[in-house]
Amino acid sequence: MSNAALIDALKKQANQVFENLTTQELVEKALERGEGKLTDRGALAADTGEFTGRSPKDKFLVQDEKTKDTAWWGSVNQPFASDKFDALLNKVVNHLNQKDIFIRHAYAGADPNHQLNIQVVTESAYQNLFAKHLFLRPTANEATEQETEWLIIAAPSFKGDPSVDGVRQHNFTIVDMSRMIILIGGSGYTGEIKKGIFGVLNYILPQERGVLSMHCSANIGKAGDTAIFFGLSGTGKTTLSADPNRKLIGDDEHGWSENTVFNFEGGCYAKCVNLTEEKEPQIWNAIKEGALVENVRFFDNSDKVNYNDISVTENTRVAYPIDYIDNVAVPSVGDAPKNIFFLTADAFGVLPPISKLTPGQAMYHFISGYTAKVAGTEAGITEPQATFSACFGQAFLPLHPAKYAEMLGEKLTHNPDVNVWLINTGWTGGPYGVGNRMKLGYTRAMITEALEGRLTNNFVAHPVFGVMMPEECANVPSGLLNPRNTWDDKSAYDAQCNKLAELFNTNFEKFADGSSDEIKAAAPKVVVYRNI
Repeated sequence: MSNAALIDALKKQANQVFENLTTQELVEKALERGEGKLTDRGALAADTGEFTGRSPKDKFLVQDEKTKDTAWWGSVNQPFASDKFDALLNKVVNHLNQKDIFIRHAYAGADPNHQLNIQVVTESAYQNLFAKHLFLRPTANEATEQETEWLIIAAPSFKGDPSVDGVRQHNFTIVDMSRMIILIGGSGYTGEIKKGIFGVLNYILPQERGVLSMHCSANIGKAGDTAIFFGLSGTGKTTLSADPNRKLIGDDEHGWSENTVFNFEGGCYAKCVNLTEEKEPQIWNAIKEGALVENVRFFDNSDKVNYNDISVTENTRVAYPIDYIDNVAVPSVGDAPKNIFFLTADAFGVLPPISKLTPGQAMYHFISGYTAKVAGTEAGITEPQATFSACFGQAFLPLHPAKYAEMLGEKLTHNPDVNVWLINTGWTGGPYGVGNRMKLGYTRAMITEALEGRLTNNFVAHPVFGVMMPEECANVPSGLLNPRNTWDDKSAYDAQCNKLAELFNTNFEKFADGSSDEIKAAAPKVVVYRNI
């Protein structure tokens, strides 16, 4: 059965079908059905139920002729039998019989040449509101004429049976690349919808269309120059890409085609924990009528959200369309990038605050995806802990990380004027607990100088990591630019530097077999220092 026929079958058996409702209609339906309440600022507050975050151990990829020799099998992509998927799909379809369903026509990919048509079928209005915000929105005529490609079915009230269905527990997200279906059951967490399609794009675009899919933010300057920002949580990706002098292309998922960088999405899904207007004014101001906030709690006897209340989860979120933010690019497309920034919060205090990378080093640091957790952020962490997430989004990669890294290298070869920078937004003068966090003003000044093309001369190589450190940068003390100079105890720096290098090398071992010699050669070299 085709996906179009499957949707027709779902419509025929449904109690009521709500198709392409407006934002206001979806909010009204959610309130009518008891799915949430309005906040004092008019946003819809909904709870996602048992699951308040993604469940990586319950994410599967159907293993068939299409995927068996192409997917990166393992803990990120757990194989699922095709016949088991068909049986489970039938169960979910039967489960939805005589229930209300909400259908959304949408698409991903702001570049028309790489657009992916999507239809989303959900059990609840709030899930459909999320899909309306996060995906790109066709006009009414486009939605009517849209051909079904990918189908997402989200049925939180369906519980899988591990003894029969092949799932680990009652919740699951299963992607079938051949059937072009994402099947979600047992979880009302909307992030499964968003990241499900991201994983699909990460499979299709690199292999079939020569587009590098990226977990990053992007903006564009007045001269039309595009910049890309990669970084894991806590590295400053959202903060540093929000620049009053540059228009935001998008904050999370993008593609790099031959000539463009384009947003996959039509909205934002931002964290709300400890949110204040002073710290994150863009997010704060976007929480208004029509926005969806998830799993938040209110001040007593009020409809005012207490963003410091994490009694349900620290992963409180808000979903809103991108045009709720000022200063966005319309459409969400820019030219090929002029500058790429890898952001890391190095709690070891080892990496330079800014350094320039060769293409080989860019591929190596891309495949490494490094940052560090500081002591005290999690129980049992008493010293900095290295965190590596391949391509800054390992959990969403259906292909071997080397595929994306080598595509990045090819892009850099074909675009030799692109500059790649490693930015340390973490510690200087010592590790966390000894040194100090790099001042945001200094980081912004370094990024501005890089964007303006003023970091062009007088570089020196880091002895262990090999990256090129500028000796001067306007509005930044020159003593900060070489991290070893900021430590009082130089031998302690040397030891810490070697320690981090060894962590990089150990992490890279699992990718070495699939990586090119150029990537391998960019690994840091442990050095025996003389104390000077």
